[in-house]
Amino acid sequence: MGIAKRLLVLGVAGAVLALSACAAPAGSGFPPVKANVDELQGARVGLAVGQLLSIDTGDLAVVSYTGVVADPAVARFIAGRDESGTLYNPGIEGLSVGTTTVVLSNTDGGIEDVTFTVHVSH
Repeated sequence: MGIAKRLLVLGVAGAVLALSACAAPAGSGFPPVKANVDELQGARVGLAVGQLLSIDTGDLAVVSYTGVVADPAVARFIAGRDESGTLYNPGIEGLSVGTTTVVLSNTDGGIEDVTFTVHVSH
């Protein structure tokens, strides 16, 4: 193989490695758990440390939900957001091993709170 071909192969390989590093997931390496907000009332959700629960809010605005986590050492609420038309669901992140209760409220009113349990394991 000539030098030009070797350089081309090395360049392509380097570009592939660089791009794959950008696409690697951050955090625990576990894919997020996805749930519809309508399915969470009274549910028990299992997460690993560092794993996220992505909450689909259906027809309601992703920014209209707030969350209270009973034990913030076990999990944290991540508010939904709208960044220039790109919507990010609200969620819960598992922080340490344990079990906690989460209460979601909708600031638009007229919707009852959603209460569920999160169990975080290794």
